[in-house]
Amino acid sequence: MDTLRLLDLDIDRPAQRVSRNGEALPVSGLSWTLLDVLVAHGTDVVDFDTLAARVWAPAMVGEDAVSQRVKLLRQALGDDSRRPRYIRSVRGRGYQLCAPPQPASASPTRSSRARRLGWGVVAVAVLGMAATLLLLPRSTPQAAEQSLLQRADYYAGIGQANNNSVAITLYRQALQADPESVPARRGLSRALAAQGCLFNGTPEQLREALALAEQERQRAPRDAAAHALWGYAQDCLGEMRQAITGYSRAIELEPGDERSRASLAYLQQERGQLAIALQANLSLKAPERIRFRDVQVARALELLGFTQAAAVRHARNFQLFPDNVFSNIAWPRSLYLAGAPQQARQALDEALARGTPHPQLLRLQGELALLAGDAAGAADAFERGRQLRPQQSLGQALAMLHGARAADGAWIDQRLQQLAANAGADDGWPDAALERALLLQARGHAGDAVAALQQAVDDGFRDVAWLRATPLFVPLRSAPGWPALLQRLDADIARQRAQVLAASWRPDELAALSAAPAAGTR
Repeated sequence: MDTLRLLDLDIDRPAQRVSRNGEALPVSGLSWTLLDVLVAHGTDVVDFDTLAARVWAPAMVGEDAVSQRVKLLRQALGDDSRRPRYIRSVRGRGYQLCAPPQPASASPTRSSRARRLGWGVVAVAVLGMAATLLLLPRSTPQAAEQSLLQRADYYAGIGQANNNSVAITLYRQALQADPESVPARRGLSRALAAQGCLFNGTPEQLREALALAEQERQRAPRDAAAHALWGYAQDCLGEMRQAITGYSRAIELEPGDERSRASLAYLQQERGQLAIALQANLSLKAPERIRFRDVQVARALELLGFTQAAAVRHARNFQLFPDNVFSNIAWPRSLYLAGAPQQARQALDEALARGTPHPQLLRLQGELALLAGDAAGAADAFERGRQLRPQQSLGQALAMLHGARAADGAWIDQRLQQLAANAGADDGWPDAALERALLLQARGHAGDAVAALQQAVDDGFRDVAWLRATPLFVPLRSAPGWPALLQRLDADIARQRAQVLAASWRPDELAALSAAPAAGTR
């Protein structure tokens, strides 16, 4: 059917035009192609893979890009995802039309048209020519901005470093075309923050992302999306407490905001609230739309001591999502913590070759080198990690402490003074306490170093498996407070593990497990 009707929408497929009551709706480009694919399938469910192939080919995109484009199409149609009229999401499968498209009203028959011919032909011709002139496409600033935004959204949705940089450029151009454009400002903020979080962007980019998000939060204080945007910018800046505030406010204003709910769950996990974070991730109604959700679930299971269940998920994520930087970190780290350094090195080599550089990959490479007695290899890995994100304090300390020319006592003391001076500016992360422990250990103050690790536990640190496996704290293993530190971590993890096993929402793979932590390797 070339022309059809979907409820109150008139759809002209040859003209690629959607209208309501004679008024054209802003559906074009990828949004039009997406609608056309859905229309072609009637009310059948169209899965994510089919939509990705039919709308974006030959480019390869993930489910996030599909979900974002559906969101834009809904906005153009005036549809509400909570009470959809036109497009319905089908959990775990894809999307479908809410009603079957119908043929447009039949045009007059040949005989009836013939009876109307006559002198009116001339008038019709004149009116037709006038209408054609009136309907000729015009290049307007609004049309140019819309085109830029569509292209920017497309590149941002792919989720790769080079494409995200292209998106940043396009969002800037859209803002130049219309400095008051809310979609352009929000898109630029999110792309700049992602550049810092995922693709090793600069501190200047992160600060600009926060400034744009703050403008939106001030402009629309009751808009959940504005608070989510602000929370994400704070998250990427490393300001955990502020990020939690932003995500929590977004969820308060829009309880169905599952992206903010998943982001908040990650931060809760890093604060040591493992059972709460796991439940939040498992309760998502559309988990397939959250890019890092499966990695977060596997990591929570790992921290809770469900090592086998976590390993299965880590291995699957590593195979299915080669462009996901966090799945590339998680699988080799999981092997490392399981006491399989050789397999961990092999997986790490593959991860490093995938083009998703991240300081945690290089820190893992440094620790594995230390385990193998390769001090030079460790120094090189830690230094490359520092260069990747020079603003990160812990990475700077590792590079100095394990560099080819080890840091002297004066540098360490100065560093400790800097950490003490910044103690009031608590960002919510345990990294400062971990760094302090490393520095105190290097100065020979074992008791103070263990006390710093206890502070890290207060700040949310729960990775007891890493603490047992890492060569970074070997000198502390004979310190008087070391056994008590491990016992404290084990007790809290056992408590949360029991909560998970007693819960109705626990994953099926945990059905046969007890509250006792798993022991040994896989």
